Amino acid sequence: MALEKTWRWFGEKDPIRLEQLAQIGVEGVITALHHIPNGEVWPKEEILKVKNAIEAHGMHWSVVESLPVSEGIKIQSEDRPRLIANYQQSVRNLGECGIDTICYNFMPVLDWARTDLHYQLPNGAESMHFDFPTFVAFDVLILKRPGAEADYPRELVEKARTVFNNMTEEEAEELAYNIIVVTQGFIDGVIDGSVPDPKALFLEFIDRYKDIDKAKLRENLKAFLDDVIPVAEEAGVRLAIHPDDPPFPVLGLPRIIGQLEDYEWLFEANQSPNNGITFCAGSLSARRENNLAEIIEKTRERIHFVHLRNTQMLEDGSFYESGHLTGTQDMVPLVTALLQEQKRRIEAGRADFKMPVRPDHGLKLLDDFNHPYNPGYPLIGRLKGLAELDGIMTAIDYALSQQG
Repeated sequence: MALEKTWRWFGEKDPIRLEQLAQIGVEGVITALHHIPNGEVWPKEEILKVKNAIEAHGMHWSVVESLPVSEGIKIQSEDRPRLIANYQQSVRNLGECGIDTICYNFMPVLDWARTDLHYQLPNGAESMHFDFPTFVAFDVLILKRPGAEADYPRELVEKARTVFNNMTEEEAEELAYNIIVVTQGFIDGVIDGSVPDPKALFLEFIDRYKDIDKAKLRENLKAFLDDVIPVAEEAGVRLAIHPDDPPFPVLGLPRIIGQLEDYEWLFEANQSPNNGITFCAGSLSARRENNLAEIIEKTRERIHFVHLRNTQMLEDGSFYESGHLTGTQDMVPLVTALLQEQKRRIEAGRADFKMPVRPDHGLKLLDDFNHPYNPGYPLIGRLKGLAELDGIMTAIDYALSQQG
């Protein structure tokens, strides 16, 4: 039995329509109520509107991605009690509507970071690239975050100066806008394009973490879990935390979900089986020392959702998104391990055996260039990834069935 094939859909404003997803073999839709402001309750009537629209096309709402965790919860602001109560009620409402899995993250300020949204591969396809010297140039010389230079090796800062000196003023502003606004705006980021000075507001958000290190942010995540997981248990909902992207500190901000020891801490912090993870091969593979097969083995009982894509690591810690099968990671053993875990769950009689999988960010290909798709979310590039992953799953599933 292959993993359930799913697809991230951004609602009615998404240029990719539900009827198209049904045509390409999508079984479960991954979406959210993007029109509800962060921190507010998701009403049942709004949940059901989306759920019914998906089901009218022969699919189902498989996973919520994401129910955003407000910055006030992450930093434990004075507004935290209201924000927690609203989050709890949204979890209850989702459970009552029959939606049982929520993907979320606990990344401070910045959800994910890339320096080039139009990185051209040799075959003409477009990818996304995280170039370390360019990111340091943004942090130290464009954003001018206080104390930023001390966070990086001197050699890297010198490379960043060279990068910056070769930029035009327009290129520097575009880089800042892409990192702060473009990559974040369609996923409920903290800053949208309407503010007059995104860099100044971005610095304000970063400054709120000046007294929050990794240990403190872990403490705040545990408090969130202790408040929300009991409600999730009662509602029949599983929470699946997404790893940090990239899975190492950026902008002086702590990152707490990026390697095996972080997962070991997470499971110890709250031992409920409803406290689980989104296994994201793309994010985790951007940390060179991560052994993804080992992470699957050590976390397998708590994997509630799966993102599959590949990255190509470069010598200096930079990386680019290289598609779904080609790259630094060998996807076949990873998919094999996930299918073996699902088989084990079914044989053990677990009702919560499913681990929906979606093709994560895709390359921009062919007619994708003619459409205003969100960064990383083209139609044809992701369809190619879905087909590749489906083929691997079908072959492995057959091999496993022949083994007994």
